Amino acid sequence: MPFADVLSRDTAQQALDTIEVAWNERIYTPLVTLRIFLGQVISADHSCRAAVARFVAHRISRGESACSSHTGAYCQARKRLPEKFSAQVARGVGAALDEKAKSDWLWKNRKVFMFDGTTISMPDTPSNQQAYPQSNKQKPGIGFPLARIGAIFSLSCGAILDLAVSGYSGKGQGEVSLFRQLWDLFGPGDVVLTDALMCNWRNLCSLQQRQVDMVTRLNKALRKADFRRGKRLGKNDHLVRWGKPSMRDID
Repeated sequence: MPFADVLSRDTAQQALDTIEVAWNERIYTPLVTLRIFLGQVISADHSCRAAVARFVAHRISRGESACSSHTGAYCQARKRLPEKFSAQVARGVGAALDEKAKSDWLWKNRKVFMFDGTTISMPDTPSNQQAYPQSNKQKPGIGFPLARIGAIFSLSCGAILDLAVSGYSGKGQGEVSLFRQLWDLFGPGDVVLTDALMCNWRNLCSLQQRQVDMVTRLNKALRKADFRRGKRLGKNDHLVRWGKPSMRDID
């Protein structure tokens, strides 16, 4: 079974306890279902039939009785997995891996985090459309439901430490909003790497007040780099002061 060394029974149970979900003990437990699904994703054959066949072989190799090779029970178990379960498991696994990171994996003895976002499309079902409406730039009945995901990674071990999911568009649904939902993870002395989208006055100021340093490319849509201004430190390197914008301009 894939990821057995990090996806433990305790991790799955803690995730279920956190999201307050009860699950009957059966062949396709949440942990087993998640392991099978991850194996299905990374295998050359993505079919459910191949995934179940690998699980049957795994049971036999451990001296357990073979379960049915039909895919119905596995597919139903996968549908029953709560959306929050996978996210909570990812947090638990990431935290466990980050705790094991060696001190020499840090940068100048400081934790470095990365933030990035992406979007995913889903099957065009009424429930998906209701939870994650398609882009308003697409005509009804043509586009697919879209979700936006933002995640914080540990640079030392590469694992996701926290993530947030939202709709694709609308107030409070953008990557900047997801970043602010997650930034309580940062502490004094930490360093955050982001793309240029996060480079705005409010983000830099809020993190600086908490003694968190942020490294990002300049958002050229909001600021222009004029190396004739500020204190010159070297080629393409200078210190400048950003004044607080008016309230209506603060992102």
